[in-house]
Amino acid sequence: MYKLVIFLFILVNYSWASLIGANYNQRDMQILEDLQIKSSFITDYKLQKTYNNLLRKHNQNNYVRKLSDASLFVPKIKKILREEEIPSVFLYMAMAESDFTIDAKSNVKATGIWQFMSETGKHFDLNINLYVDERMDLVKSTKAATQYLKYLHKRFDKWYLAALAYNCGEGRVIEAITRATIDKYVQENPKEKNSSKIQEFRHTIYSYQRGREPFYKLNRVYKEIKDWDVSLDIDDFLRVQKNITRQYIPSESRMYIRKIIALGMMNNQSFITENDNAHLLNIGATSSVATIPVKGGLHLKSISNAVGIDYKEIKNLNKHLKLQIVPPYEKTYDIYIPYSRLARYQANKNLIKDSKYLVYIVKRGDSLHRIGNKYNISYKIIKDFNKLNTNVLSLKQKLIIPISSNKSNSSSIKLAKANTKTTLIYKVKNGDTLYSIARKYNIDLKKLMSDNELKSNFINIGDKIVIKK
Repeated sequence: MYKLVIFLFILVNYSWASLIGANYNQRDMQILEDLQIKSSFITDYKLQKTYNNLLRKHNQNNYVRKLSDASLFVPKIKKILREEEIPSVFLYMAMAESDFTIDAKSNVKATGIWQFMSETGKHFDLNINLYVDERMDLVKSTKAATQYLKYLHKRFDKWYLAALAYNCGEGRVIEAITRATIDKYVQENPKEKNSSKIQEFRHTIYSYQRGREPFYKLNRVYKEIKDWDVSLDIDDFLRVQKNITRQYIPSESRMYIRKIIALGMMNNQSFITENDNAHLLNIGATSSVATIPVKGGLHLKSISNAVGIDYKEIKNLNKHLKLQIVPPYEKTYDIYIPYSRLARYQANKNLIKDSKYLVYIVKRGDSLHRIGNKYNISYKIIKDFNKLNTNVLSLKQKLIIPISSNKSNSSSIKLAKANTKTTLIYKVKNGDTLYSIARKYNIDLKKLMSDNELKSNFINIGDKIVIKK
């Protein structure tokens, strides 16, 4: 019986090794090294399952199509990753996030190639207002993503942990490291299982998971256990514990990191390296997108018409301009054109008409005539430019107002800038007061109460507070 077990063990390992040898090469191992993952992870069953699923014919076709569709701006992303010293495999994190779709939107309102939530985007200086959503700016969002990844790498010291934190949040990764460290420490030191320190730490984690303790208490435990002599690797975080509802890392994030690795490995397969798709290997070898500064208030159509660049082409590279209008309150603002059109732009840029466009939000009592009089423009021009079939307007309707340069004035620009106000929703946490929330967002307490129709300062954990800035 013993010999039979040994024989089966050798047979299984030989078959496993054959599978690895047949499907993986040194370039694939480099992907793991770049993410600071041990090479033995190549044998991870779920990684292989993810990879083999992607190798199915319809997934290969989708992979080629997505790379081809993004071939105009992928070189720009690769260049920024190189400049910021981010491992090149993170290109495939963008593919996992959004399939390289510049204006991708998730069901939780994450937006852009790098799927930034609104608050995270603003934290990394991405403007989101009436005119722009820079989460869809392929250059600015990529630079923001690299800054976020470098911050996460500095905090966790591993690129794969940075990728996991990007997906499920740094708080969840801190919790995972804390739990996994304590579990492994107890496994290696069984006598410590019921020590007061371990019990105290486990109680803090338990209470934090149920919302009874604030994050700083979990973080305090995390900082202490970091000094323990406990070595963890990706297997420790991705393994599924039996009879545990809340795993170290959420299932979506466990699948996410494996997908990034598998997508990177796909680029080494023969369906890419040979025949009709070999050109995809050279994406990034030359510049493909040029950045040009243009005057505030210009419409992309004006630029397109003047310099002879297809409007659809320029619009697709500038989806961060929500209404195709360059923010009128900016003296100059960067937009993007295909690099192949740069010489044409330089030759014809003086032909761009010096006209400005503003966005006006319809208020109660407004009419086309009244708005026209406000901006010294015929209501017919407003109606025609916005392709309106009727003179009837709706509250909060957005109208594009063309204004000639000699008629534009500071009040117009101030109005445009005023319309960039944003509204946030803040969820009350343990320890919050209306005063602390008002101070955090630099808002007058009376205004905060008025905006939320509150008659007292009393708030509950979980309440949603409207922040109008």
